[in-house]
Amino acid sequence: MQNNEIRLYGYRWVILAIFMFVNLTIQILWIAYAPITVVAAAYYSVTDLQIGFLSMVFMIAFIPLSIPVSWLLDTYGYRLAVGIGVVLMGIFSLLRGFAGQNYPLVLWSTIGIAAAQPFLLNAWTTVPAKWFPLQGRATAVGLVTLSSLLGIALGMVITPLLVESLAIATVQLIYGALAAFSAILFLILAREKPPTPPCAAGEESRALMLDGLKHALNNRTFWFILFISFIGLGIFNGITTWVESIIRPRGFTPTDAGTLGALFIAGGLFGAVVLPALSDKQAKRQRFLLIAFVGAIPGLIGLTFATSHILLFVSAVWLGFFLVSANPIAMQYAAEITYPTPEGTSNGLIQLFGQGAVVFVYIMEAMRSSDGTFTPSLLLAISLLLVSALLVTQMKDV
Repeated sequence: MQNNEIRLYGYRWVILAIFMFVNLTIQILWIAYAPITVVAAAYYSVTDLQIGFLSMVFMIAFIPLSIPVSWLLDTYGYRLAVGIGVVLMGIFSLLRGFAGQNYPLVLWSTIGIAAAQPFLLNAWTTVPAKWFPLQGRATAVGLVTLSSLLGIALGMVITPLLVESLAIATVQLIYGALAAFSAILFLILAREKPPTPPCAAGEESRALMLDGLKHALNNRTFWFILFISFIGLGIFNGITTWVESIIRPRGFTPTDAGTLGALFIAGGLFGAVVLPALSDKQAKRQRFLLIAFVGAIPGLIGLTFATSHILLFVSAVWLGFFLVSANPIAMQYAAEITYPTPEGTSNGLIQLFGQGAVVFVYIMEAMRSSDGTFTPSLLLAISLLLVSALLVTQMKDV
């Protein structure tokens, strides 16, 4: 074998599969109470807001933990960092199931699960960088994104069905067993890196975390990526949170809202695979980011004004396809344009801004019209997509 030959190992797909599995699992744990808020509030004898806090705590915990976790990830490797995360996830998810109807214990257990999330999310680009060639990394990140979306979809659909015949504590115990199983699989099967790197000699080396952080923050294009990630994830979180309230004033039912949410996620699942794969094939990032943000605008316009079921549902699929696909492309693009900043650092900052985008959820509620419509905030979101697209035109491929 010549020195310039690069060998790819089939085991990289095992690594990616178990990493996708643990990310899918933690998303189920995050969203599990959202579709059963009223039932859960009665079960624990608390308010709807206290049940909502079981989801919000994930975003709150992410903010102080993101940078320290990125340092750990970049200093000691993803196997240790993600390993800590999956152990926390497995232990505290089981504790949440054993908590029964004790809300304080459920809350503390949920905080433990929330503390695990940054260890998993901040490694989204690190794992592909260790095992995949440059031309396949956006696809790999897209598959991880797909697994997370699938986890959200499963949690939204399966939880209400299970609660019809099982106590909430039992459902949480089932999820805890799934989380523990995924954690054990990761600890057994994960390897830090292949025997030989999947890239040219020297490309695998990265700067120290603090040096890389300074380098990334001095990069104007990286700030653009942080902004568009904030907008994209803010719109995604806002729509998934207020989906029923958005369409109710136009005469649509809660069943329609459930269908819309499912189609929105389905479009995102498809987009998270297709556009990143095309981006890898053509070795272009800026072009496909522009396609994603421009493409999302008609979908959001349709979601804002549609009065027929067909137009509403087509708009949901269209918006999900383009809006979600931007995220994995942006993450891989950030890792490339900030080189030699460690992947965990650039990804951690993007995830941090994405979690901070929860503020957009509250902005949407604050801008709600007196008649209950979300039209003003959705028009703002359309404008922000346009601004994001204009910023993307100022970026260049490496």
